[in-house]
This record gives sequence, structure tokens and C-alpha cells, in this order.
Amino acid sequence: MGMTVTEKIIAAHCGRDSVGPGEIVMCDVDLALGNDITAPIAIEQFRKAGGTKVWDKGKVALVPDHFAPNKDVRSAEMCKFMREFAREQQVAHYWEQSEMGIEHVLLPEAGCVAPGDLVIGADSHTCTYGALGAFSTGVGSTDLAGVYLSGQIWLRVPETLRLVYRGERRRWVSGKDLILYTIGRIGVDGARYMAMEFTGPAIEALEMSDRFTMANMAIEAGGKNGIFHVDDKTRGYLDETPLERTPRVFTSDADAATTRTVDFDVGEIEPQVAFPFSPGNARGVSELSGEIPIDQTVIGSCTNGRIEDLRVAAEVMKGKHIPKWTRCIIVPGTQQVYMQALKEGLLETFVAAGATVSAPTCGPCIGGHMGVLAEGERCVSTTNRNFVGRMGHPKSEVYLASPATAAASAIAGKVCGPDEVAGTT
Repeated sequence: MGMTVTEKIIAAHCGRDSVGPGEIVMCDVDLALGNDITAPIAIEQFRKAGGTKVWDKGKVALVPDHFAPNKDVRSAEMCKFMREFAREQQVAHYWEQSEMGIEHVLLPEAGCVAPGDLVIGADSHTCTYGALGAFSTGVGSTDLAGVYLSGQIWLRVPETLRLVYRGERRRWVSGKDLILYTIGRIGVDGARYMAMEFTGPAIEALEMSDRFTMANMAIEAGGKNGIFHVDDKTRGYLDETPLERTPRVFTSDADAATTRTVDFDVGEIEPQVAFPFSPGNARGVSELSGEIPIDQTVIGSCTNGRIEDLRVAAEVMKGKHIPKWTRCIIVPGTQQVYMQALKEGLLETFVAAGATVSAPTCGPCIGGHMGVLAEGERCVSTTNRNFVGRMGHPKSEVYLASPATAAASAIAGKVCGPDEVAGTT
């Protein structure tokens, strides 16, 4: 019996020729990630366990992004605590100020993740790096502390859910629409503790930004990880990225066992909106009934904060203006994305349309800062979760959508699809 790409990566990191679903193994870690919320807890546990030096300072990444730039005194103390640890340990991967960014946009951009890597992070959306053909998954802060001590993590080998996408995408349909549609179809627990393997001709046609988005939201279907096979699109992306490690490319064997296969015709998928209060509550824009006025839109996050996302949003918004009583916040994923958007004139387009451009931050996504919702307010967001109280007051509402749909909704002042405003002035 052959192995899946996920099983091969895990086997390579635990010194085994093969592994199978359900086995518990101890794996070597290539990169361990923490942020300003989760790393301080891990650092405290590391020290309580007697730790004085991390196992490998070149394999630790610390990113202040959730409440940075510092929101208040408490967040300033958390960032300071992590900063001092990074300096003490001489951690190789620590970014701040002009280098800063949202962790899951920043790490691939910086070349910290390569195909075949095993990456763990004390953040549930660490699964993003599966877009590069790596095994990456989120863990708790105490597990991260254990990695700081030993460089290893225990894993139960996941079963594999094979997702096959065929056909040609419609105008405005992006990776965000595909993953929302997928979660809507299989459910928020449809891939519980499984490897979501994204395959098929329509996947091969996707750009890397769309793949990052889909892998990012694997956790929203309960997945242990999301993963794509390395192909020419991946190699093209890597050719422009200085990698720290030599890629190790793994592919699934033809006779590898999968628990389930789900097929999709992407030609049947239209722009999606996930209604409150679940990413699985996805509907096509043609299913919208009646007007749903909104107070705010957010375009950014680790899900959709890349330059490609901003380009699409600017295309929809160019030459138009956001209604006076609707707010729009644009959050570039990294400073490099910010600078590229500046060079291309995208930021001018956003500001001219009436939007606010923020420094890179996770703030709005978690209801931390830079866009907290008040009671009764509605927001269309390109983030990844729309649970009760996710972005602010428990009686606010969040609608998840792609950058194109969020931009269109900002212009219209209501939940709507891109075609509703495209071409209007």
C-alpha cells in the first residue's frame, strides 16, 4: 500500500520508511512558530520546565502580529516579553516595525517554509503552509514549549480526505470562494483530524495566493492540515523566494489510501458569502434574498492579505466611492505587500474610494483592534471566522467573503457580489 503526501512527510520526519493513519509518532520539527498571544505562554512553560536555551535558534519564529502595533499596555507587555525572549535566545526569525507582517503571510514571503517541511505553530491557521507542499498544523502553547525544549512534536497520523476540483472557474471566483463552498458542502467537522488534500485540474490552474487561502481555512473544516502537491506554479513561486532549506518534494502514491474523495465542478460555483455564525454557512451570491446593509468591510488577514488580494479589491473599487456610513479597512499582509501596493497605486485607489489603510496586523480578525464591531453592526470580511463575537460585540455579525465580494459590498453598502458593482461608476 502506498502513502499520501502527508504520510510521506511525517514518515521522513520520524525516521520511518512508512506510517499509516492512526499511528502516533514523534517527529522532528523544521520550524516552530509563536505569536504575541501564544508565545508568552509557551515561554513561561519552557522556563517552568527548566529550559534555558531553545533546541535550535534558527528554527524558531516569533511574530508580533495579533495586537501589534501595540493596542494597549497589556499588549505592549506581551510583545515586550516575547521581544526580550527573542533577543535573549538570539532567535533568527523575529520581525518588527518595518519588517513586520501577519505571520502566515510573512513566513512564506521570507522563505522560512519549504516543500516537505514539518511546521508547527501555536496558531490554528498554521495549516496555511500546506500550499507549499509542507505539513503544517496548529498546536497549543504547551506543545510549543515542548518543541522549544526538544525540537520534536508527537502527532497522530491523520487520515486523508481527497478533494478533487475540475472545470473552469467563473469570473470573480477565487480560492476563498472554493474553500467556503467546500466547507459549506462537507461541514465544519467534515474533515475532522484529516489531511485535506487539494487536487484536480482546477487546482493546478490556481495561483499560489489562492492556494494559501484554501490551505489557511482547512482548520475551518476541522482538518489537521491542508496540502497541495508541488507543481510548476509552486516552483515558480519558490524561484522568487530565497529558501532557507532545500525543498523535499513528496507526492501521493496512486495506491495511497484515502478515507473519502469528494469531487467538485468549479464551473458550478459562484462567489460565496458565509453567513453568521459559521464558515460552513456558505451561500452563493445569487441566493441572497433582500438587502443586508452593512457597517464595515475588512480586506486583509492571513487568509486574504496578499498583493493579489489587494489587486482584485482595487479593481472592483477603482473609480467608485464607499457610502458615507460604511467603513472599509484595508490590511496589507506584510510591509512588503504594503510597499508593493503603494508602488502599484493600489493604496491611492483605496483611499480615494474612502477606505482606511492599516499597518499589517491581525487586529480586526480577532476583534482586537483596528475595526472592532459595536452591538448590532454587520461586517463583510475576508478573514476566516465569523463566530459569535469574533470581531467584537456578541450581537454583531460577520459575513465571510473573497476580496472581490468584500470590495463590492463596501461600494454598495450592503452584502453583494462583484458583478453587482463591476463596471459602475
